[in-house]
Amino acid sequence: MNEEKKKISFIINPISGTQDKEQILNLIDERLDREKYKKEVVYTEHAGDATNIATRKAKEGTDAIIAIGGDGTVNEIARALVHTETTLGIIPCGSGNGLARHLQIPMDSKRAIKIINEGITDLIDYGKINDVPFFCTCGVGFDAFVSLKFAKAGKRGPLTYLEKTLLEGLKYQPETYELETENSTTKYKAFLIACGNASQYGNNAYITPQATLTDGLLDVTILEPFTVLDVPSLAFQLFNKTINQNSRIKTFQCQTLRIHRAKPGVVHYDGDPMMTGEDIEIKIIEKGLRVIVPSNVEKSSNMFQKAHVYINDLKLFNEAIVDDISQKNKLILNKGKEQIKKLTKS
Repeated sequence: MNEEKKKISFIINPISGTQDKEQILNLIDERLDREKYKKEVVYTEHAGDATNIATRKAKEGTDAIIAIGGDGTVNEIARALVHTETTLGIIPCGSGNGLARHLQIPMDSKRAIKIINEGITDLIDYGKINDVPFFCTCGVGFDAFVSLKFAKAGKRGPLTYLEKTLLEGLKYQPETYELETENSTTKYKAFLIACGNASQYGNNAYITPQATLTDGLLDVTILEPFTVLDVPSLAFQLFNKTINQNSRIKTFQCQTLRIHRAKPGVVHYDGDPMMTGEDIEIKIIEKGLRVIVPSNVEKSSNMFQKAHVYINDLKLFNEAIVDDISQKNKLILNKGKEQIKKLTKS
């Protein structure tokens, strides 16, 4: 006697990422295990729609909901599934794909569908920042500021994010924060404070490289003020999972974190910006979300790919510095010419 098929819903954000969604749907039709799953496909129409759809489907007893989109879509669906019996799956096609990358779900849609067919699940933690759920990272400071710029940029993608980072990074002013955990209270002048449930922002940028999804702890990374000379090592270590070894970095773990700052401002959760007041409450909730995971997670990493990413990013950063210096030199040169003209006239 055959087992009853599981109900599976694919929720698609049609405007996220750069991949062709129709191509992904064709792959699902070709490769999804029809002996195991009875599928349906639902498109989102506006921000927040994925949460409403996922909430409804979970109440209807859907066994698994698959997010086809970026980190924002994954966050919207995941927040509807916490503390339910419905499992989250991911076919990544966004700009960063932070949770998918941490779980080592392939960026290739064919392989991601294969993992869904295998149907292996795990129970992971999630966090809350001022009661808003996040699943990868949240934070204050420069990364939150850039997320706001990125949200207003119009076009998406890693290059847009890198562009905003480079343009704003040279002039961003660090702030002083008071941090209170369950064990201590300290003050830091910081460029950014990142809290990780997972290890990375996305795009293999490991801001909390020691974070795991099942330890019941937040991993906190504090980046103290730095100079342009520190940037190459910081960039390399960010993509090499060793940023915690940098002298400009302070790290610790906690279950709850209260951040106090001098004035209201922006924070981010999974890359999405949000305006908040002076006080920010962050906490971890253990074992709150079921996720579909690979059966054999690859422990080795592609160092050639990481080196390629690092070299390209460093090249763009150096070009930005050179352009900035060139502009300043032009201003100085023009002023010098004006002074020479005045002197020759007198």
